[in-house]
Order: sequence, then structure tokens, then C-alpha cells
Amino acid sequence: MKILVPVKRVIDYNVKVRVRTDGSGVELANVKMSMNPFDEIAVEEAVRLKEKGVASEIVVVSIGVQQAKDTLRTALAMGADRAILVDATADVNQDIEPLAVARLLSRIVEAERPDLVLAGKQAIDNDMNATGQMLAGLLGWGQATFASKIEIADGRAVVTREVDGGLQTIGVTLPAVVTVDLRLNEPRYVALPSIMKAKKKPLEERTAAELDVDVTPRLKITRTVEPTQRVAGVRVASVDELIAKLKSEAGVL
Repeated sequence: MKILVPVKRVIDYNVKVRVRTDGSGVELANVKMSMNPFDEIAVEEAVRLKEKGVASEIVVVSIGVQQAKDTLRTALAMGADRAILVDATADVNQDIEPLAVARLLSRIVEAERPDLVLAGKQAIDNDMNATGQMLAGLLGWGQATFASKIEIADGRAVVTREVDGGLQTIGVTLPAVVTVDLRLNEPRYVALPSIMKAKKKPLEERTAAELDVDVTPRLKITRTVEPTQRVAGVRVASVDELIAKLKSEAGVL
């Protein structure tokens, strides 16, 4: 079984994101970048499936700038077999939108013919949570989102997914698209020998033009602002005072 895992290069989750002074976006100059945490979990799960003998090959793909090669090398060091970089833009400030990403991934899927696409449920930079669902729609495949447990057997994936009311277990026939949640696993620490071996693994480069997909943005960001600072709380002496403040000050009652 072949597994395809899309991975994205994002600002490291330990870095405090700063907005540019002109409000045109977030500051990316001299900022540490890393693999999207949800995608890292997807790579880890794919590697574990290979270690169990369920999967035979893991292909990771990243869409964006040339610098995403570092992200792909990390995935290769974790245990992926091959990597594909789709060079879609030279501008590190351009975020390729989910529909364009899904279309590019559908072209890669048509060429690679994987049995399973394992993806992070969302990227921590835009939080759109849309690419996996769009990809499944374009391919006409079954999908299971927010997976906290995955079992593969008899040409099916049994997925336990997190929903508002608790946990839901569903079965999807392969090939399918599964997006993973934080509680699926704990990604492994990548040791230096694995990093060195990853440099010898194949990394193929393709372009968005070659795949015949237009990545021109359909959305325009008009302004980016810092979140509103939280104000200090107040202590009330009684329930009546609390209700009065919720009505007059907070406006929630």
C-alpha cells in the first residue's frame, strides 16, 4: 500500500507571530519555519503503518516555495521514502489557497496512485481546514476527518474521529483521504543519522504550470491586525451583580 502525505512549511509553533507595521501580513523575515504540526503527526502515522507492514511506500509532497525542501527533508528523516516539491511561487509571503493546493495534490495523486492520503486536519498559519475535504471531493474518494485513531484492514480504513459530541467511528473504503488530529500520536524525535540518510533519498521537483493548475490568489487580504488585548477581570460580590454586569457591560444577556 502506498501512502501520500502532504506537508506544509509554516512558522514554527514556538515562535510568537508578529504583524508587519503596515498591516499587510505577518512578519516572515528571519523567522524560524518548520513542518506544520498536524502534518508531522500525519507523517508519523504513515511511518508507523509502514513499520507494521501495512504500508510499503510513503511519498511526501509540499507545495509552495523552494525553502519547503527543508520541510520535506525532515519528513524523509522521519521515515518517508520519497519527496515531491511542487514549486508554486517564489514569494514566501504568498500562501497558496486550499482549492489550488487540492487541485495540485489531485494531479500528484493521479500520477502516484496512492491507496491512502494522510493529511493534517489544518495548517496552523491559516487554520482553514479545507484542503483534505476539497481533495476528496475532486478525487471522488471517501474521506474521514479529525482522526484520533486509524486502523487499516481488508481494503478499509476504520477511523475514530473527534466530533463535538465525543468520538465517532466510521469506515471508509480505500482509496480515501484521512485528515488527522493532535491526539492521534506523538511524532518521533529525528536523530542525526536519520537526517544524514534523508539527504540521499530522492526529492523530485515539479511546477504548478507543469501540472496545469492556476495558483493565482482568489482572495485578497485587506488588513492584518494583532488580536485584541485581554482586559483584567473583575470580582463581583453577588450573583445579582454578576447578572447586572453581563447585561449592561458584556451585553450577553
